[in-house]
Amino acid sequence: MGKFSKWIWRGVTVVIFIYTAVLTVRNLITVVKVHHRIARLEEQRDHFRERIAEDSTMLSRLKYDEYLEQYAREKYHMQRPNEYIYIIED
Repeated sequence: MGKFSKWIWRGVTVVIFIYTAVLTVRNLITVVKVHHRIARLEEQRDHFRERIAEDSTMLSRLKYDEYLEQYAREKYHMQRPNEYIYIIED
């Protein structure tokens, strides 16, 4: 009975060790995936902060009529009546 009991405890120990190893590996994989997702989201956050800064600058410039006219001419190829505009693209 002593030898049989010894094998049972070894078997239980091996099962517990394997179960713990599987859970640890799964958790490590999850941690790595979450870390990559966080890094990607931080890059997106930085990108959108830059876009917000650019758009805020553009919005403050568009409050002035001179810049608004320049922007409309450059972006939308608008012109005044009786005016000819030549568009040269590189």
